[in-house]
Amino acid sequence: MNTLNTIIVDDENLARRGLAIRLEQMPAINVVAQCSNGIEALKAITEYSPDLVFLDIQMPGMDGFDVISRLQTDNMPMIIFVTAFNEYALKAFRVHAVDYVLKPIDDEHLHDAIERAINHHQREESARSKEKLVEMVMGITGASAHSIEQMAADSQPVKTWPEKLSIKDGSEIQFIKVDDIQWVDAAGDYMCVQVEGKTHIMRITMKQLEAMLNPDVFLRIHRSTIVNANRIIAAQTLNNGEYMLTLEGDSQLKVSRSYRDKIKHLLAS
Repeated sequence: MNTLNTIIVDDENLARRGLAIRLEQMPAINVVAQCSNGIEALKAITEYSPDLVFLDIQMPGMDGFDVISRLQTDNMPMIIFVTAFNEYALKAFRVHAVDYVLKPIDDEHLHDAIERAINHHQREESARSKEKLVEMVMGITGASAHSIEQMAADSQPVKTWPEKLSIKDGSEIQFIKVDDIQWVDAAGDYMCVQVEGKTHIMRITMKQLEAMLNPDVFLRIHRSTIVNANRIIAAQTLNNGEYMLTLEGDSQLKVSRSYRDKIKHLLAS
């Protein structure tokens, strides 16, 4: 297994050193730099192009979210937020953090966070390998990417779909009916599941959740959004070729141009 080149960003010297010592005991992690503020972090990320960054949120001058906002999307490493404050959790998920751990960090949470980062990295590598394989088959056969993926899908056995999803909320596990889901927003490796005006945070990736939902009902309308087609009550065509969907309860979601063909197919059916 390849190691993850890692940067630690924290304005507290003892916190940086303590985390570095613990990470050095883990074969999957290679600490390439330690930074005490946001400016140092941006320079180090540019220089080292790390796979993973442990990023403190509250720092003088430039906080962790400011660092994220200044990074280019194509140069975005995996982020694990490390902070003493829990009120930033939802915001952290919305900037696609891999995980969010509270100080003082216990060993179990640290290992869980690293395992999630490793799994996330492996999925990204697998996706890139699949793209290369599809391109190679296209070059040999002349077939389109869609037809190649369709042939692969046709070879799979018929799948049934769960009627409920289980969502852990602290020490409690809640069960929500899949049919009651209006839409889902991705926030890193967390999903914000919208059900009747309430947001449920589910610790799962978009790819994993999509595999659990009927693709004829739950449509991807954005790289980070899935909508329940049965909850759509209106669709408006915008000037730029996008669509604005209105759901039950008057919530509105925009369909990005990359996914508008799925909605065209829905409207034509």
